[in-house]
Amino acid sequence: MEIIKTSIDGVVIIQPRIFEDERGYFFESFSQKEFEEKVYKTTFVQDNESKSSYGVLRGLHFQKPPFAQSKLVRVIKGAVLDVAVDIRKGSPTFGRHVSVELTGENHRQLFIPRGFAHGFSVLTEEVIFQYKCDNFYAPQHEGALAWNDPELAIDWKIPIDKIIISEKDKCHSKLK
Repeated sequence: MEIIKTSIDGVVIIQPRIFEDERGYFFESFSQKEFEEKVYKTTFVQDNESKSSYGVLRGLHFQKPPFAQSKLVRVIKGAVLDVAVDIRKGSPTFGRHVSVELTGENHRQLFIPRGFAHGFSVLTEEVIFQYKCDNFYAPQHEGALAWNDPELAIDWKIPIDKIIISEKDKCHSKLK
């Protein structure tokens, strides 16, 4: 696997080695040993999968300590714009974000450490999205930021009138 650094320390793009031939392709989507050597020492305890249609925007979600989560995310089918926002108080990159297009074709993954809000927008007709978490979901410790916070200035790559969000995601606080 190739590790691609982003503009925020700790957030990395993982490009797996793809072996293709006339039959199709093969790649190792996760190796605990290699991940710990090259990215971060953690143990993932939960895998999640979601299916969404064009225009769906999920986020920007996080969990508060002691139930904060690191995530390793990828797309199985379709394409998303995946976004990680640094919410670590005192961080030199607090309030900045990284965005990357993840697709079923590029097989890229994004590692998002604890202390980040995470979200994605669906860019294709349908998406199947998978992610690993290093802590269990704890609803009493969940938090979120407004997806359209002007200070974050995230370009979700979808026309505003096409964005579909949950009722819950319509009323989150701004970063400040």
